[in-house]
Amino acid sequence: MTKSSPLSDLKVIELGQLIAGPFCGQLLADFGADVVKVEAPDRPDPARGWGAAKVGDIGLMWPVIGRGKRSLTLNLRVPEGQEILKRLVAEADILVENFRPGTLEKWGLGPDVLMALNPRLIMVRVSGYGQTGPEAHKAGYASVGEAKAGLRHLIGEPDRVPARAGVSLGDTMTGTFAALGAMIAVHARASTGKGQVVDAAIYESVMAFMEGLIPEYALAGHTRERTGAILPKVAPSSVYPCSDGMVVIGANQDTLFARLAEMCGADWASDPRYATHDARGENQLELDEKIGAWTVQHTMAEVLALAEAHAVPSGQVNTAKDMLADAHIAAREAIVRLAHPILGEVPMQAPAPKLNETPGRLERPAPALGEHTSEILTGLGIADDQQVELKSRGII
Repeated sequence: MTKSSPLSDLKVIELGQLIAGPFCGQLLADFGADVVKVEAPDRPDPARGWGAAKVGDIGLMWPVIGRGKRSLTLNLRVPEGQEILKRLVAEADILVENFRPGTLEKWGLGPDVLMALNPRLIMVRVSGYGQTGPEAHKAGYASVGEAKAGLRHLIGEPDRVPARAGVSLGDTMTGTFAALGAMIAVHARASTGKGQVVDAAIYESVMAFMEGLIPEYALAGHTRERTGAILPKVAPSSVYPCSDGMVVIGANQDTLFARLAEMCGADWASDPRYATHDARGENQLELDEKIGAWTVQHTMAEVLALAEAHAVPSGQVNTAKDMLADAHIAAREAIVRLAHPILGEVPMQAPAPKLNETPGRLERPAPALGEHTSEILTGLGIADDQQVELKSRGII
């Protein structure tokens, strides 16, 4: 990363695997942090081979979540590996880990040890249930955290079991909050001189996105339920069929709805069943049927052009293929291409958000396992002959 990158002064150690912890590391690396990803030499991050599709043995999630990082192999289960990590920690700003609570302590690498070596260290601890409480010891995946936080209860059709999103929302939500917590702690350290522990639980991160779910029940006795493609009492706002695909239309505000009605050539805006927000909410299903009966007579392009002409919020339901061909996405450089030594040029989502003075940049592809081990250990003053011995003993 160039010196203009906003986080180029931060040294980060990433001990996490799969998504939640590494997504935090990805966000920090996107904006210039030097992220050293530590993996056991005999147990690499499973994310290297995960994803819906692969090229060879490389899972195509890995080029995204591993981008911008350096790879160090290190066996943290043995004292020699633990000592090398301590030497790294002495120079680090942030350590990110997503082991089950108690694992680092078992290895003699808990906050009491590491923060004594480096009082400025910020330890970002990602887990299913948090570092404290009666369930802290339990294994926790994103799916379980989404269920505990009420999100899974809301996803899907009302007459079916809860569904899930096609991505690991709980993991990426938590990784985002972990990165936010790290930046808050960096800001606090500027005035206190001290690091701290950031405790990012998956279920709590998901809960933070749940809007008024809890007070709605506690104060009004209302329990949100699965509603499929709609939001109850918010209409029209749904997915509507076209002759060649689907579009999303959101026009639940009175002025927007009047423009939608004009677009459809209907007198709905003056109909007492639909004239107000509350009325549209009460008659939501029949209104959606009428809109769908109109949209299905047109192509997606026709509906979207008319919606734009009438200033009605709308959009195509995109696939990855659609996104790669989308002119707005291209103009915003929201998909960028990063050269990879094996995969060639890999298109992927760009760093977000966009900063006009210090934007994120992608300059380093996801590393091969242990690609930077020698470089990093040499920087710690560990000689080549020592590295050969450590490798022969399975420590690096």
